[in-house]
Amino acid sequence: MKLVEIPKNKYDEYRLDIIFNCYKWDPQFLDNNTVAKYVLVLSKEEHEEVKRLTEAVDKETITAEEFINNNLEIAKPLALPKKIYKELKRMTNYDKEKHVRLMRYDFHPTNKGWEISEVNSDVPGGFAESSLMPEVAKNVLDNDQYDFINFGNNITKAIKKKVKKNGNIMMVHCTSYSDDRQVMQFLGDKLAKEGFNIIYGAADHIHFKDKKAYSILDSKECELDGIFRFTPLEWLKDIKPKYWDGYFDTITPSCNHPIAIFAQTKRFPLIWEDLEENGIDLTYWRKLLPDTKEVKDAKNLKGYIYKPACGRVGEGISIKEACIDDELKDILKSVKKYPKDYLAQKKFKSIPLKGKDGKEHHVCLGSYTVDGKHAGYYARISNVPRIDSNAADIPVLIERD
Repeated sequence: MKLVEIPKNKYDEYRLDIIFNCYKWDPQFLDNNTVAKYVLVLSKEEHEEVKRLTEAVDKETITAEEFINNNLEIAKPLALPKKIYKELKRMTNYDKEKHVRLMRYDFHPTNKGWEISEVNSDVPGGFAESSLMPEVAKNVLDNDQYDFINFGNNITKAIKKKVKKNGNIMMVHCTSYSDDRQVMQFLGDKLAKEGFNIIYGAADHIHFKDKKAYSILDSKECELDGIFRFTPLEWLKDIKPKYWDGYFDTITPSCNHPIAIFAQTKRFPLIWEDLEENGIDLTYWRKLLPDTKEVKDAKNLKGYIYKPACGRVGEGISIKEACIDDELKDILKSVKKYPKDYLAQKKFKSIPLKGKDGKEHHVCLGSYTVDGKHAGYYARISNVPRIDSNAADIPVLIERD
């Protein structure tokens, strides 16, 4: 794995191309440019290894979540919000053959090899960055020795298999956020080219009747043939749409179904022993995820960090060298006050890659699966060992044999 620099005389044009032609509407976070000046290149062997590990751990995840869904008493240590836990009993009709299951596993190169920091089980993003950026980068580098995987093509194929031809699909997202809309617009445009009728709406723009989903948007009232949800499940209880409970037992094909919440919470490892006692194999999870404990059980142990159970984009993680101002102090105060909202996890030693200028960059290689098969990469790099909103998006290319 290596970093290949975008030629300096081509970077400005490259960045504009990413912004205007690749749906990258948020190329800046505060003072940080989030379009990397490098390309992440994997060897063929590295790609094959990550692909193998991804599909192996994904198989374990799918098996585990289906078991939990049929044995909800095992889910109590997950400490899910009470409103969500109450609705989980509605998922008795879940059938994975009818829904599209999308996940992204975040891999990191460490002193122990590949390790996973988490699985984005519910609403992973990075669609355009993983689909369009690699092609632009490959053209800029003008190197025929590189390949890439177009995630957008793979998720589109999966949706075509499970949503009826030319059907109505609602792209459910937080409509006031441009960074959410860019994800939905990219995928919506691809699906529209396949003949689907695409409706952009919020979580409360869907009404459920007889377990079927209907759009209630003005001039777009219709029965829906598919739901693509990009609004996190735990946000729904706060948004309080009138019919939010319908997402749990709808027979309308969806991506992702609420069954995703079991693995989405970072407290998922706290029920592994119970799962294994019931015959669920978690060999690859055990191998790839650092040791995880309840906050109280790690009180006197060295080398553990705290992570919010429902955290996203790396926020609220107590990596000292990545925290600024009073951030670490605030995190520790919150952990003490709300220990069930956090977990303790053994900190891995991230091995950074050096750029052409000699500076070190920490890498997070997000590896997608769609219905159990590897589907592409979404990567980010940072100058500190925490990949958060300050990190830059970087395209992933794969060396040919």
